[in-house]
Amino acid sequence: MSTEIIKTDQELVTATFSDRHAFSKIVERYEVPIRRYVKRLGCKDNNDTDDVLQEIFIKVFVNLNDYDPDLKFSSWLYRIAHNETISFFRKKNVRPNVLNMEDTEEFFDNLADDTDFVELARKRYDAQIIQEVLTTLDQKYKEVLVLRFLEEKSYTEISDILKMPEGTVATLINRGKKELKIALEAKGIKIYE
Repeated sequence: MSTEIIKTDQELVTATFSDRHAFSKIVERYEVPIRRYVKRLGCKDNNDTDDVLQEIFIKVFVNLNDYDPDLKFSSWLYRIAHNETISFFRKKNVRPNVLNMEDTEEFFDNLADDTDFVELARKRYDAQIIQEVLTTLDQKYKEVLVLRFLEEKSYTEISDILKMPEGTVATLINRGKKELKIALEAKGIKIYE
């Protein structure tokens, strides 16, 4: 049985300043969720995901002194992950493909919890159609919908990650849900009957 004490994010950040090997604990803690987030933003190739992930953690390590302890560390890390992923797509000049089939059910479970899309979540429409519809949404809507309904971030965390006011986050989420509904209905999927 391990007697290792689990440290908070802030304690790990502080420990990294005196022992750079402590940073490996941050990587261990966040590698899986950040990898999942990068993939959800549309980076589907594993080699590309590994490259982006490496760039994210390098940037986190290099900029650790700039971290504001008044913010959640995870929000700061997700902001870096978001920016690095978007930068990757700009460099590659490709359009991200936001959700994969496994994410679709989770997306609609969370969407149903937050909205009146309960009927849509129950019907479990073909994941391929859902994927196609999500890729047609404007990037600003995809970003907030992924953070809110797949990464399950609060409005405050999304605000920190995307560097925009919470009111703007709420507006983008509401507009994104409306755009999603319109796009689904254009494909013949009726939200309400």
